[in-house]
Amino acid sequence: MQTARSSLRSLLALAAALCLLPTIAAAGNPLDSLVGVRANIPADARTAETLGRERNGSGVVIDEDGLVLTIGYLIMESTSAEILLPDGRDVPAEVAAYDYDTGFGLLRPLVPIDVAPVSLGSAESFPEDSRVLVASFDGAVSTTPAIVVSRRDFAGYWEYLLPDAIFTTPPHAGFGGAALLGPQGQLVGIGSLVVGDALPEDQPLPGNMFVPIDALKPIFQDLLRDGRSTKVRKPWLGLFSEVHRGAIFVTRVAPDGPADQAGITADDVVVAVDGRRVRTLIEFYRAVWALGEPGVAVPLTVIGGDGPREVEVRSADRYDYLKLQTTF
Repeated sequence: MQTARSSLRSLLALAAALCLLPTIAAAGNPLDSLVGVRANIPADARTAETLGRERNGSGVVIDEDGLVLTIGYLIMESTSAEILLPDGRDVPAEVAAYDYDTGFGLLRPLVPIDVAPVSLGSAESFPEDSRVLVASFDGAVSTTPAIVVSRRDFAGYWEYLLPDAIFTTPPHAGFGGAALLGPQGQLVGIGSLVVGDALPEDQPLPGNMFVPIDALKPIFQDLLRDGRSTKVRKPWLGLFSEVHRGAIFVTRVAPDGPADQAGITADDVVVAVDGRRVRTLIEFYRAVWALGEPGVAVPLTVIGGDGPREVEVRSADRYDYLKLQTTF
């Protein structure tokens, strides 16, 4: 059953290539709003080792002043950034905003650019089986007709939880900051990841995960004014973890982060938060965040090489840990 469902959706994605592209082409050239993004990261940045010191991806111009929406990890902790234009110019830019909760980042060009903005749509109009177009820019526009195969909450191993994420197939190689476009050329999402489980079932299906554009709208004015959302910050532990058979395994800890300082190490297993059993990353994160704001003590039950133990982790603010170049 699952294999048949996967095959059917792959065929539907291929069929989308025959009917979506002509519609998009007639929708006011939304592909002209795509740009490239390049960022340089200092060697002492917290994310330099894991995400690299030179990061490249895509972005989309979203207003008349040339503001570029991209995925935040491309520009996080950057000291300099550039916007790569379709006419071949590389324009210097500044990081206008970074929001960890959604994953969005904003770049503002330091000189005028002549790029028409894309129209913002709503991802709520794109349930499973919707036809979409994935587009990225790397000197030229690259597109992949695709289909939405799943809408669900996504939990990342880096203490990240995105409600109602969009999963598409087939996968698009240039996913970082890629545009997810609807049939009328409207922007409905920004590319974040390539995944092997675009479907929620055990049957593997490669694809991409997108942040819905709807997540931008409630925080957009905050980002423009303050560089980040003004929503209450979540307590952060500095844990990287994965789930295997209902157990949450710690794969590594952020150096000098709260979990590291509390003595948690790779290969420990998190069993409970404040006495509450947790079996998934979503349960784990929500249990931690329910305890309060950054600085709150987080009681964890952990199993390590010496057996179970109780550990109290003094949480922190992730923004204080990251070496961001602007004050958010």
